[in-house]
Amino acid sequence: MVGNPLFNQLFGRSPITPIQKHMNVAYETVGKLGPYFEAVNGGDWEEAERLYDLILELESKADDLKSHIRLNLPRSLFMPVSRSDLLELLQMQDRIPNRVKDIAGLVMGRKMSFPKQMGDVLLEFIDKSKITCGFALEALDGLDELFETGFSGKEVDLIHHLISELDQAEHENDRLQVRVRSQLFEIEKDLYPVEVMFLYRVIEWIGDVADHSQTVGNRMMYIISR
Repeated sequence: MVGNPLFNQLFGRSPITPIQKHMNVAYETVGKLGPYFEAVNGGDWEEAERLYDLILELESKADDLKSHIRLNLPRSLFMPVSRSDLLELLQMQDRIPNRVKDIAGLVMGRKMSFPKQMGDVLLEFIDKSKITCGFALEALDGLDELFETGFSGKEVDLIHHLISELDQAEHENDRLQVRVRSQLFEIEKDLYPVEVMFLYRVIEWIGDVADHSQTVGNRMMYIISR
């Protein structure tokens, strides 16, 4: 297995390398949400469709990476963490691009857009979800050094700090979610009830992006504290 070129390409010097690659794709997928909603709310459906296709491509890339990792992740007892822990981490972070695809697909399928008065806070909400995901990515990028130091030293403190920042960003995201819902509540009587139902669902799913990112951080804390 170790002599397999695909293995060498994916894993390099560390079993965490492909997990990091997957998380990079997840973060890139989240990064398309802001421009996507700008296009949707601006009525530029041609640009929205282009970005939607990019989201689908990135989500598919994440799925391909996940499949390759599952097939090639070493079963060696000499890995610094258990195979099951890494696969669990992979499964949790894969929920991020999946949810982005869900959001973009629902909006595209129904040709939805948010009321104009909600545009600024909605984009702020989306951006905070991206920031939260970015902290998870940054913390994950530090696991290589932890493997080399035996889960000790200043690298542990750095990851603890990043995950604390991640938690704070997720709490701020929760507050923004409340603001977005409150704005929708104030005007929902002027909208079609079915439209309102799906707008609330999109808001919930955008919040899920930050929630899943926090779950990734929590799983990393579990791994380094074992």
